[in-house]
Amino acid sequence: MAENISEPIKFHELNDFTFYNGITLPRVKIAYQILNPDKSKIAIVHTCFRGRIGTTLTHANGALKDHKIIVLALFGNGESSSPSNTPHFPERIEYMDCVEAQHKFLTKELGIEKIDVMLGFSMGGQVTYHWIATYPSFVKNAVIVCSSAQTSRHNFQFLEGPRAALESAENSHRGMRAFGKAYSAWLTSAEWFDQELYTDMGFKSLHAWDEAATITGYHDWTGEDLLVMLGMWQRGDISRCEPAGRGQVDRGLKTIESRVLLMPCETDQYFRPYVSEREARSLKAGELQVVPSIWGHIAGGGANPKDVAWMKEKIDAFLARG
Repeated sequence: MAENISEPIKFHELNDFTFYNGITLPRVKIAYQILNPDKSKIAIVHTCFRGRIGTTLTHANGALKDHKIIVLALFGNGESSSPSNTPHFPERIEYMDCVEAQHKFLTKELGIEKIDVMLGFSMGGQVTYHWIATYPSFVKNAVIVCSSAQTSRHNFQFLEGPRAALESAENSHRGMRAFGKAYSAWLTSAEWFDQELYTDMGFKSLHAWDEAATITGYHDWTGEDLLVMLGMWQRGDISRCEPAGRGQVDRGLKTIESRVLLMPCETDQYFRPYVSEREARSLKAGELQVVPSIWGHIAGGGANPKDVAWMKEKIDAFLARG
């Protein structure tokens, strides 16, 4: 569910950008979109895995309607610099690369000194965590949806399935389809399938949903982009951020100065609520609100209007208290 997609997508170039692994490229670009441009309070919204700016739930007409929203595309998403659009793009990138490039853009190009709220879903939530661990005083409020400060072993291993399906295929067409098939059942929950809730999305059958979720939904993606993002996701870990983590996730969480609202979904199969509960206890100003939904992971991305309305209520209350 995206809003205000008629606003133009723009690009900012950074010269001589050095990645976390030491590789320097003469030029990289950040894709972005500005919504509600006349507002004064600043909100940052990140894209997610296999997410584009135009498919991102921005809350521009909801919880963030009173904010000027800057939607930032992650490296690897096919809009910002990625293997598909940038020669010699690294095969391995990190959330820290996204944070550093975005920080340069926001501070030096846009002159922003403070963010009122930063919001991210899934990988967007992980990059938000890396942001507030690296720049503890830059973001006043963070809203992290269906995500975690460190990718779990279970999450890592789940991703090995789609990776193997893609890398083992005899050609790219078969590889992309195999990737989508291996990924698809993880998107929601067993209850979602049992209740045939794909019909709520307009699909008349499981087969019709499967065609969209595993085939047509990948038509504008390349395997190289998917793999570079997947690797960044697997290595997500704020203990690698400086100066926050120093090798310990709990220590990294305790250095975060931002107010943080964590919103896992109760049926998310890979970003589990008990992890968010544990993280909230370590945060200086953490709040936990578990999305009561059987839509699984995609509840946080706007797939179900009832879940979006529920999140709006919780985000509104959280920001009002801040």
